[in-house]
Amino acid sequence: MQFKTKFIPLAIALAFAGSAGAQEVIKIGHVAPVSGPSAHLGKDNENGAKMAVEELNAKGIKIAGKPVKFVLVLEDDGGDPKQGTAVAQKLVDAKVNGVIGHLNSGTTIPASKIYFDAGIPEISPATTQTKYTQQGFNSVFRVVANDAKLGGTLGGYAVGKMGVKKIAVIDDRTAYGQGVAEEFIKGAKKALPGVQIVGKEFTTDKATDFNAILTTIKGKNPDLIFFGGMDSVGGPLLRQMKALGIQAKYMGGDGLCTESLPKLAGADAVKVVTCAEAGGVPPELQKNMDDFHARYKKKYNMDVQLYAPYVYDSVMTMAAAMQAANSAEPAKYLPFLQKIKYQGVTGLIEFDAKGDIKDGSLTMYNYNNGTKTITSVIK
Repeated sequence: MQFKTKFIPLAIALAFAGSAGAQEVIKIGHVAPVSGPSAHLGKDNENGAKMAVEELNAKGIKIAGKPVKFVLVLEDDGGDPKQGTAVAQKLVDAKVNGVIGHLNSGTTIPASKIYFDAGIPEISPATTQTKYTQQGFNSVFRVVANDAKLGGTLGGYAVGKMGVKKIAVIDDRTAYGQGVAEEFIKGAKKALPGVQIVGKEFTTDKATDFNAILTTIKGKNPDLIFFGGMDSVGGPLLRQMKALGIQAKYMGGDGLCTESLPKLAGADAVKVVTCAEAGGVPPELQKNMDDFHARYKKKYNMDVQLYAPYVYDSVMTMAAAMQAANSAEPAKYLPFLQKIKYQGVTGLIEFDAKGDIKDGSLTMYNYNNGTKTITSVIK
């Protein structure tokens, strides 16, 4: 009798193990800078991917009638293009079924060729540089608006809504920073041909001392300074700008527009900031986004920094394409991804022929009492 009481649980355990072993493992690669100056944004992205995969597995999804288990393969590109291509090749060698990432345009663009050559679909939740989807690769997608819309809209907004006439522009020489700054200038000049670009300066994405370029800009007395780059540079730059007594307004794109900016620049300094996130939902869909933010905070005990909801939706969109195709094989689900219509927490996800999201939104923000606050959503 004693033998039987031991044997029965063992038999059940073996049966369960056999059932679990029958699951098909679907490997989703995720890449973000979880080290370096943008690590807070990279970790935010990684958390969004983890949430999506945990929820997919909790649903017990089947593909072609077979139970599947989604597994994240996490890589760190440090925001560095060379590291980005190295981890891209690592994911290809690991035979991942798809890739979510990267965060920075400068890492995403060179990595995208490696994925394309291997036939692996890639959805970027944050890359805005227009070149990403203009390379002729049928396997690249993004769920946020590109720089042409982001920078161009900011330029038009600056002269049309904010009434600025003299603008100084600073960028960090990265693919993202240069791209969004160039599109901003185009947008400003299109909206107001007589607008004065009184200065164009540049720094690096690792710089900490901006006194020289800010002193030059101060002498030109601009109404607004536009910064193309990430918050890790844009925040300290704003802090030094205020210390020099520069009274200009301050504007930037999504890389600047984070929850961490008040800590990096100073809660008082961010009063002059207007920025945009390359995404956003109209008021009628805001509850879905708010619910995601609440679930994220409950799970990680921290606020969403920037793009976690877009990472979450990217994973879910890729999984939906696999389900529609009844296959996780890249060549089989890619055509379904190209034609997907997925209602996510960030809105309807549908791609054009190049892989850009259709009708991408922008969300405009300012900072009230050190808190990032929505002012409007622009289509």
